[in-house]
Amino acid sequence: MTRVQIAAGAVFALSACGASSPEIAPAAPAAPQEEALMPDLMSWPDLTGQALPSASTSVRTGPLDTDVVDVWLPEGEGPHPTVLMVHGGCWQKAIADRTLMNYAAAALRDEGMAVWNIEYRGVDEAGGGYPGTYQDVARAVDALGAYGPALGLDVSNVVAIGHSAGGHLALWAAGRAKLPETSPLYEADPLAIKGVVNVGGLADLEASAPVTQAGCLADIMDKLTGLPIGERANVFADTSPAEMLPLGVRQVSLNGANDKIAPPVLGKAYSEKAGAAGDPALYVEIPRTGHVELVAPGTAAFDAEIAILKDMLGMSDE
Repeated sequence: MTRVQIAAGAVFALSACGASSPEIAPAAPAAPQEEALMPDLMSWPDLTGQALPSASTSVRTGPLDTDVVDVWLPEGEGPHPTVLMVHGGCWQKAIADRTLMNYAAAALRDEGMAVWNIEYRGVDEAGGGYPGTYQDVARAVDALGAYGPALGLDVSNVVAIGHSAGGHLALWAAGRAKLPETSPLYEADPLAIKGVVNVGGLADLEASAPVTQAGCLADIMDKLTGLPIGERANVFADTSPAEMLPLGVRQVSLNGANDKIAPPVLGKAYSEKAGAAGDPALYVEIPRTGHVELVAPGTAAFDAEIAILKDMLGMSDE
């Protein structure tokens, strides 16, 4: 992999084939003296209280309300290197939709990247969960190939970034070509994605469930993965990127050292699994960083993400 210049203070660990994964367990409550040393972390109102940027245009990809993609176009005619963006929110629309990523999308647009910010049904919406949520993501991704060129997007130069639940879905989208034809999620010739930045993501569903908040994953797992029926005994086989390895694309898992939703052990363990499977996988940990900072422009975490995305897209820093 090309060496990436990342914001100062980041901690790196390149996954090695055959490396053992760290034991994953829920974090113990911090002692009073530890609480006093905890950094001041961003809350969601710190981000969402800012004026919401607007997309350049939107594209309808189907008949559902969620069949919509917001497109963010940088200056110039293009074709522009393109970032496929997937929002998080614990796979639940009551928690977040794609507009939460508007701040990040606007910042990437200012850096010369086009952004394809997708929507999908959450598990709390009619038809969401398995297989609907995944089919929505697949349709939105493949729509980039159909609509992108006319908008000035370079659909041969696409990388994905996903936050939290979106990290899981971005990695899943990159690995779709590996799905068996027997899966209801199978699609022939899916759009190729060059690399994925998994930002505070929950890429290994089975490992993440006991670590993150129960309402974020464990309580909705059956809806997200479906139930084992007939020959589909392993519900993670076509839903969890960790079970689909190797994905055959570059992957960077970036975590905040103080993230309680996606503790850094999850990103490190997933990267080691990916590396052991033969994928080029890098783990990056950002000190004094929680979950919100990961999608907040101007933070050390977001500066690191810009550098990683530019490297994956082959954009030279000027």
